[in-house]
Amino acid sequence: MPLPGPRVVGLLAAWRPLFRGRLLLVTNTLGCGTLMAAGDGVRQAWERRVPKGSSGPPQPMDLRRTARMFAMGCSMGPFLHYWYLWLDKLFPAMGFKDIRTILKKVLLDQLVASPIMGLWYFLGLGCLEGQSLDKTCQELQEKFWEFYKADWCVWPAAQLVNFLFVPAQYRVMYVNSVTLGWDTYLSYLKYRDRHPGCMGLTSRTD
Repeated sequence: MPLPGPRVVGLLAAWRPLFRGRLLLVTNTLGCGTLMAAGDGVRQAWERRVPKGSSGPPQPMDLRRTARMFAMGCSMGPFLHYWYLWLDKLFPAMGFKDIRTILKKVLLDQLVASPIMGLWYFLGLGCLEGQSLDKTCQELQEKFWEFYKADWCVWPAAQLVNFLFVPAQYRVMYVNSVTLGWDTYLSYLKYRDRHPGCMGLTSRTD
């Protein structure tokens, strides 16, 4: 197997400081925001498709909606950053042999972090959109359990890989890589009532 060239090595060396020290918090925060905005962009691209037989032009991208998703992602980044640091400190795993500790971390992540993220997502976007508290709470009541059941279908396996194989400084970025598909689903769940003709992504719990 050929060794990586000097340009590749130099590129890796240039990126490495972004995953250390104080810059890691910035990297995780902007990474969360960027991936959530990207997920919304994927969903909007689906919503904008012109149905067959229709001569009307597609609707323009709602950049304000994407900007709100970016802001929500950035607001979640610091929580995830410190959450994983705290989990590693509370349950320091020692590799594959310490599977019980890793399973404890996965379970705690599902029982604590996941519901917090769901509440944060719906309440935060409702606030950014200027919704009344009553309307936001009604939406939360209608969609939270659907969100949480889908969360259990995706994240336990993903977090098991995370805690088993991913170094601590890359954990939020690994989560972000999985999050592109997850954020596309979140955008669908949040805005599907406003685009009833675009039901291309369905919940795994439907």
